[in-house]
Amino acid sequence: MKMTRFLQWLFPILLLVGVYESRGAGEFFSGQYRNLFVENGHSQRKVNKKVNATFKQLFHGDPRTEAVYFPAGRNTNGPLAYVSDIGSGDVRSEGMSYGMMIAVQLNKKAEFDALWNWSKTFMYHDSSNSPAFGYFSWSMKTNGLPNDEMPAPDGEQYFATSLYFASGRWGNGSGIYDYHAEADRLLDDMKNRALITRTTPTATNTAGAMFHPDYKMVRFTPVTNYWNHTDPSYHLPAFYELWALWGPEKDREFWSQAASASREFFQRAAHPVTGLTPDYANFDGTPWAAHWNTNSANFQYDAWRTAMNWSLDWAWWGKDERERQLSDRLQAFFESKGMTNYSDRFTLEGEELDTDHSEGLVAVNAVASLAATNPRAKEFVEAFWKTPVPTGQWRYYNGMLYMMGTLHCSGQFRIWAPR
Repeated sequence: MKMTRFLQWLFPILLLVGVYESRGAGEFFSGQYRNLFVENGHSQRKVNKKVNATFKQLFHGDPRTEAVYFPAGRNTNGPLAYVSDIGSGDVRSEGMSYGMMIAVQLNKKAEFDALWNWSKTFMYHDSSNSPAFGYFSWSMKTNGLPNDEMPAPDGEQYFATSLYFASGRWGNGSGIYDYHAEADRLLDDMKNRALITRTTPTATNTAGAMFHPDYKMVRFTPVTNYWNHTDPSYHLPAFYELWALWGPEKDREFWSQAASASREFFQRAAHPVTGLTPDYANFDGTPWAAHWNTNSANFQYDAWRTAMNWSLDWAWWGKDERERQLSDRLQAFFESKGMTNYSDRFTLEGEELDTDHSEGLVAVNAVASLAATNPRAKEFVEAFWKTPVPTGQWRYYNGMLYMMGTLHCSGQFRIWAPR
C-alpha cells in the first residue's frame, strides 16, 4: 500500500526529468483509470447504471435464465456460494476466481467471501500426497464433488490476484480470510511446488509447479504429461508485475522476468496479419493442437481473452508499445469481418469456423481498445455498449467476460495494494 502510494506520488516528478520513462507510464503509476464509455460520450450516471445492472443480473438475477451466482448454504466459515457454468452443469475454478475478482472490484465483500469459502471448502487440495496439493480442482459438480481434481492455472492466477486486492480493499481477517497470507501461499505453490506422484487403479498422475522455471511462462497444466505447453490466454503480465512487488520476496525477480517473457510471447503467438492467437500453444508461440482438442490450434473460446490480457498490461504498466500494435491489428481484422455479426471462431489466418456471434468476444474486443491507437477502437466500445447482458444456456462464460469487460471499459478494474 505505502509503496504504491509513494510511486504514484513520485512518478509525475520523475517523468518530468525522464528518470522513470523506461519503467512505463500506465495506470499503476498515475492512479487514473480510463473510462472508455465516458470517452465515447456516455454519462457517468449511465455508466454506473450499466455496471450495477450487469452485476445485479449475473449475480442476483433470475436463477433460471439470468444468474450464474448461486448461494449454497453455510459452514463454520460462513456463507457459501458458487458460480456455475450453466451450459456444462459444473463449477469451474476459472469462474470462481473471475467471480471473486468482479466482487472485489465492486466492493461486494459478502459475495467475495462466499465464493472463496466454497472454493477452499470443495475445490482446494490440502492433502500433501495429492498431485493437486496446494491447487484447486478446475471442474466440480455443484454438490462439491470433483469432475477433475487437477487444476487449470487461469483459476489460480485470478484467485491469487483477487486475494491481494481483497487484502488492500478490506484488510485481512483470520483463517481463510487472511487474504494476504492465502495469496502468498498460493503464489509460492504456483512457482515452487515440488513434484508429487500418485498412483490409482486407473492412472498415475505426477504434477508440480505451474510455471516453467526456464521459460518463465505459465504452463497449460502442472501435470507433467502436458506441462511443456502453454495457453496464450493464461499469460497475465499485468498481474505478474504486481506479484513482483507484493509476492514472497524470494520470487519477486522471477515474476518480473515472467512479465517480460509473456510480453515477448504475445508477439510470437499473435498472427502477424490478423492478430489472432491459438487456444493452446508451445512456449515458442507456435500453435499446439492437443490430441483431445484438435481445434486448439485455432482462435476460439480460450483465445478470446488474450487481447484482454495484453491490453490490461498496457493500460496498467505502459511498458511495451508493441501491445498497442497487437490491438490495432486484431481490431482491424474484426472490423473487416463486420462490426455486428463477426464469427467467434477462426483459423489464425482468418478463415471462419462457425457463424456464432458471442457477447463475450464483443466484450474482450472492446477491452482491446485500452491499448489500441486507431479511431476504430471507439466503434468496438460502442458495439459492446449496445450489446445486451447474456442470458440463457450459455450465459456463464459470455457473462463473466461481459462483466469483466464492463469493469475494464468503465475504469473500474483497478489495482488495490494489499495490507
